[in-house]
Amino acid sequence: MPPDWFDKVPKVELHLHLEGAIPRPALWELMQKYGGDSSVPTLADLDEKFRYADFPEFIKAFVWKNRFLREYDDFTFFSEAFARELVRQKIRYAEAFFSPVDFSKMGLETGRLFEAVRRGLARVPEVEVALIADLVRDYGSERALMTLREIDESRENGIVGIGIGGGEHNFPPELYVDVYNSAREMGFHTTAHAGEAAGAESVWGAIRHLKAERIGHGVRSREDEALLDHLAESRIPLEMCPYSNVCTQVVDSIEQHPIKNYFDRGIMVTVNTDDPLMFGNTLSGEYRLLHERLGFSQDEVRQVILNGVEATWLPEDRKRELAAEFTSDAAWAG
Repeated sequence: MPPDWFDKVPKVELHLHLEGAIPRPALWELMQKYGGDSSVPTLADLDEKFRYADFPEFIKAFVWKNRFLREYDDFTFFSEAFARELVRQKIRYAEAFFSPVDFSKMGLETGRLFEAVRRGLARVPEVEVALIADLVRDYGSERALMTLREIDESRENGIVGIGIGGGEHNFPPELYVDVYNSAREMGFHTTAHAGEAAGAESVWGAIRHLKAERIGHGVRSREDEALLDHLAESRIPLEMCPYSNVCTQVVDSIEQHPIKNYFDRGIMVTVNTDDPLMFGNTLSGEYRLLHERLGFSQDEVRQVILNGVEATWLPEDRKRELAAEFTSDAAWAG
């Protein structure tokens, strides 16, 4: 295949966090707006800031970066930059997480935050972005229910579903059963981060107790053979993020990532970047890793891309249209 095939082929993305996907030049501009940080004297120094020995270090850096998001206009600004980066990577459709609760302590309101984000996204009509409200499990189930009610009042801003990110190992899925039941009653789709910082039991919890339609990450599902069998049989999509898992030391190296084994077992895997600001990755690069380091053929990469289309929360007719657009694209055949 041509070396630039991964860059040119059309794509979808289902697991990326808006606040973790701010293009670095845009973050740098926001940092300068608020006086910068002496520990990061140049834009190039962000590379060192975003290196982690483990998952807790990653979370610490994520919180540090949020210091430079203080006004509604900041969210409009970085959302536009985010959308332009998707277009550059030939991402045609995305379902992106956004965590309004993280900014409530600054006095920023959930509804107005989503309005600000949507304003920025609307400036880039070349890509369609649906939003998933990350309720952030660390704040507890009562706060999650409060945020859920707030997003229900703001759903006209393109909010299609909910998820729970954050401290998976300290806040198991079982704590959020009422939240997920309420979300379904409101008509929201559901996903849940599971099997990343915690093991297979967390994935089981998201499936059995939360009845999540998709699983965010699921990389540690391999700790339970029965779970792998269930995932293959049920075709519950996994929103896998290979390079992210290496950066946060969930797996030791890309070669040890289980995604190829999952794919070969018939599990519905999709590929995503998670937090490209934090990891310096791209969706094109993720697919390149599948091919060059994990043994995926070009046809298998194409299938993973189509898995992503199938796993979206778009209406069935729109999924078929999008798949047809992809397969008829000049870059698809390579």
